[in-house]
Amino acid sequence: MQVKRITAVAVTVLLAVAACGSPSSKGGGDNGSDGPANTTQTKVMDAAAKGPAADVEGFKKGGTATILSDVTPSTFDPTDTYYVDGFQIQKLYFRALTQYRLDGPDHKPVLVPDLAEDLGTVSDDKLKWTFKLKQGIKYSDGSPVKAEDFAYSIKRSFASDIFTDGPTYQRQYFKGADKYKGPWASGDNFEGVETPDDHTLVINLSKPFPDMPFFGAFTLFTPIPKAKDTKDAYQSKPLATGPYMVGSYNPGAELKLVKNPNWDPNTDAVRHQYLDGYHFRFGLDTLKIQRQILSSTGPDASSLTYSNIDATLVPELNQGNKKDQLIQGPTPCDRMVPMDTRKIPLEVRKAIAAAYPYDTERKVAGWTSLAEPPASTYMSPSVPGWENYELPGLNGKGDGDPVKAKQMLKDAGKENFELSWYYSNDAKIATQRSQVRQQALEKAGFKVKAIGVPTAKIREVTGDQNAPVNMFKSPVGWCSDWPSGSSWAPVLFRSDAIKLGNSVGQLEDKALDAEIDKVNNMSPEEALKTKAWINLDKKIMQDYLPALPVYQSRSAFLVGTNIGHPINDPTQGMPEFTSLFLKQP
Repeated sequence: MQVKRITAVAVTVLLAVAACGSPSSKGGGDNGSDGPANTTQTKVMDAAAKGPAADVEGFKKGGTATILSDVTPSTFDPTDTYYVDGFQIQKLYFRALTQYRLDGPDHKPVLVPDLAEDLGTVSDDKLKWTFKLKQGIKYSDGSPVKAEDFAYSIKRSFASDIFTDGPTYQRQYFKGADKYKGPWASGDNFEGVETPDDHTLVINLSKPFPDMPFFGAFTLFTPIPKAKDTKDAYQSKPLATGPYMVGSYNPGAELKLVKNPNWDPNTDAVRHQYLDGYHFRFGLDTLKIQRQILSSTGPDASSLTYSNIDATLVPELNQGNKKDQLIQGPTPCDRMVPMDTRKIPLEVRKAIAAAYPYDTERKVAGWTSLAEPPASTYMSPSVPGWENYELPGLNGKGDGDPVKAKQMLKDAGKENFELSWYYSNDAKIATQRSQVRQQALEKAGFKVKAIGVPTAKIREVTGDQNAPVNMFKSPVGWCSDWPSGSSWAPVLFRSDAIKLGNSVGQLEDKALDAEIDKVNNMSPEEALKTKAWINLDKKIMQDYLPALPVYQSRSAFLVGTNIGHPINDPTQGMPEFTSLFLKQP
């Protein structure tokens, strides 16, 4: 939770959508909707879920889908993966302890067992998680999967000198993590994991980690036999447990997946094996591949991409049935305007909200309703239990009311209050956005000190929670690592988030900490039933206002006309690859 997700999906700036017309906002599903879905979710977890996965309506078998991408995944090693495209691709050939099933017309994520028989059992003291593992699972080479392979994979993740980019929750929560450096440097003895038999995995913690079942969906928890590990070369020919396996891999260029003959669909509640294979091609020209897919001539009809549609192609969506080729849906990401609550009083923060030039900044930045619809909540719509609420003036829209804001400052006795922030002075759009904010806030009676720094330094200076400015300290946006409110409020708004470098608004309030802890100690089902997370989200905005909500990121990717069941996965903001089929194989 303390580690921010790095999203690898390249989001192309959309400049001209509003004038061209966008897909209808009346829907609420992933296809043809420019607003977040808002149907009721009744389940967060389903520990009893079994395979096989329910078939997709109208599915056909056979053929190869081609995925054309302008970005290039840095690694396909399951231990070192922390980018959303890597996760989503590897879901085709790696299974983990748990996984997400997407339910209903809005594809709401529900955590289900994957290679584990259930979602784990925690001890009374909350310091031991036990996972019973499915028996009879085989690797792609026909050899059996054993509990020791899961333990080895976990141990492998502590070799930070080799695997530098993977998740680090295990280093924060697992017992003995402060001393263990991986199997090569520290040997096989690690007190954080035990395997009492071939189908039981025990994880020992140094402190409670209620989200362990969610963490179990990471590819870090795919089993790896110690004897078959080749360290950083493992990604080229790994042993698969999913419906596909690596046929060939040319780093930086392409990845080909073929069927895994040893995958048993009866043990898998999530995946399908409709296609004969997948052909991923990387590092291509964005505009070129999107034109190819829109045209859908010949083999391009069986292709898709996962980068958001380029603005210049948006007018073409109004031709014929091309709107059906645009797939939309929520991502686990959002953007905010953080305000240091230690330095800016609440009444002044409210005045900033009244004066903020949302619309002009959106226009300068190129944000549109396709990929960056205005937000009125902190949490993303991808979180189970999310419901849209809107507090007056806090909806990411409008250009502010300088007269009202000036009066609010006067009433608070804070006239000419100084606001300060860093901006990238060698980036045109960043400079223009800073100027827009400065002009609007000065008109509302604030003094503004905008400090320009090179883009190469912007993360360093904004990442300092104690920097000598009072706005726009990072994070200014957030992507949760799993679809739960526990990846939002506890990580961003608790007092200890300042020390961890995650704080939005630098809140320090013991009463709020207690409320966050109360909700965080609820079971996911109880939190969902009582709407605890979204109610807490609203309370934080209403009573504390540590940040202004700006937009919720959304997927807006193109698919060829021969692609069947193209949907957005809200847990990643990516296409859900495992349920694709070709209409004409």
